[in-house]
Amino acid sequence: QVQLQESGGGLVQAGGSLRLSCTAFAFRFGEFAMGWFRQAPGKEPEGISCISYNGGSTTYADSVKGRFTISRDNANNTMYLWMDNLKPEDTAMYYCVRTLARDVCAAASAVLGWNVRGQGTQVTVSS
Repeated sequence: QVQLQESGGGLVQAGGSLRLSCTAFAFRFGEFAMGWFRQAPGKEPEGISCISYNGGSTTYADSVKGRFTISRDNANNTMYLWMDNLKPEDTAMYYCVRTLARDVCAAASAVLGWNVRGQGTQVTVSS
């Protein structure tokens, strides 16, 4: 069964760090651009980062640029989101996705077009 499974969310103080992981099952992970979006209560989803099929290209939303780093390990079908200098406004449910863009993303917002999504992991940043 094609699926994505996230882990690594939690509660952290402002200025702290978290690493999210996303493991893929039952599809050729290394052939697809992958990414992360987040959604806070009462807000629209925000595409925050995308990584090309081979990891050679990455894009970020302005809101996280310089603080978040996306990476992938195709040998282990896993993608990561390293989040540093977290702010209270980063509080949201974070989802990993397989994008419709196939191999590369033109922008972070492209991750809002997805065809496989994980169940989400909650990130809460306290002030």
